[in-house]
Amino acid sequence: MADYTKMWEELDIDIEKHDGLCEVLPMFYEDIYLSQDKRPENMNYYNFVISEVHGLRIKELQDSKKEDKKVVGSFCVFVPDEITLALDCVPVGICSGSQFWVPDGEKVMPRNTCPLIKASIGAKLSRTCPYFQSCDMVVGETTCDGKKKAWEILGDYMDVHVMDLPQMKREKDKLHWIDEMNIYKDVLEAKTGNKLNFENLKEKIELVNKKREVLKRLYNFRKCNPVPISGKDALLVSQIAFYDDIDRFIEQTNNLCDELEDRVKKNEGVFEKDTPRIMITGTPMSIPNWKIHHIVETSDAVVVCEETCTGTRYFENQVIENAENMDEQFENLASRYLGINCACFTPNEGRIEDILKYVDEYKVDAVIYNSLQFCSTYAIEYKSVEKALKAKGIPVIMIESDYSEEDTGQIKTRVEALVEMVKEKKGVIA
Repeated sequence: MADYTKMWEELDIDIEKHDGLCEVLPMFYEDIYLSQDKRPENMNYYNFVISEVHGLRIKELQDSKKEDKKVVGSFCVFVPDEITLALDCVPVGICSGSQFWVPDGEKVMPRNTCPLIKASIGAKLSRTCPYFQSCDMVVGETTCDGKKKAWEILGDYMDVHVMDLPQMKREKDKLHWIDEMNIYKDVLEAKTGNKLNFENLKEKIELVNKKREVLKRLYNFRKCNPVPISGKDALLVSQIAFYDDIDRFIEQTNNLCDELEDRVKKNEGVFEKDTPRIMITGTPMSIPNWKIHHIVETSDAVVVCEETCTGTRYFENQVIENAENMDEQFENLASRYLGINCACFTPNEGRIEDILKYVDEYKVDAVIYNSLQFCSTYAIEYKSVEKALKAKGIPVIMIESDYSEEDTGQIKTRVEALVEMVKEKKGVIA
């Protein structure tokens, strides 16, 4: 990575503390990612993105700001990128996946708060995340009680707008979400001086749909046997999707998919054929939270699908493009976003239906239900998911963890037992 010290200083980064963060990530990444065999060559682009994670992309954000564009950060898949982009802003996903930021988050948050929230707040308070420092505004949402209160604390340090996500999916809730998107539009219009119009929004709806299409294309290759890409690499691609330049990301990911298509034709995989196939469901996995995937894929199994917000929930279902006016565009946006089956909704049968559908589509042998510690929203929903999977004869275990490495050995023991159970069921071992 080039020397970006001057840029970081201008962003008021705590350079000494930031250097400590930057020292850890390369070694961590090399051990988890660069040690893999048979990686697709086009994964080199994503290697480059990680190597410049706090460098080149941050410079691009600063260059955008010099062109009078606003950088808008978000924490959740419910914030509509289409509106952000249509008002000539740059949307970026905000850092929230590292144990490094948790201690600073705990200075203002209770310890029994989920690590994602503590890391998000800690990343800002520590002044070590250049994405936070680059944002003109961040957009929170009311997907859980912890987040709702965290935005109040974050508001003491930067401009925060909160979108009130309804907790049910009735018609009146859809109307409420349309109203919230209009309020978001008004806020961005006031901040940018731009005005949303039908043509701009139409163009960005189509663009974001293309991004979803390429991620769907990537995931479809994971249905193959043997699998042409590791679960770790697929997760990395979807994580990078949250903050990379959208046009470049679409192009590079299509290049990757072209390579995977060629691999499938040649019956080439990164794992042996009939390797036990694992699906992970549950809470989001933000960079650099790669722990569960790494454990699975060093335990003689492969992750073939993530029913998470950093997985299928991010790209499934397009925004319908048949609108003839902005009111219809907003209705189509609301329908698509409220179609995301997050555990924050009640009732939430749709998520169970999705999980069972993916079990069939991805030929899943077993499921790992991953829940961040203190995330009661997902932890409570485990029983319903477990019941549905057991009725279908699919083994499932729940792993409740944080971002630290302290429980890695214990988790690996449980994962290896799950993989052994799958092998016995398939008759691979006695």
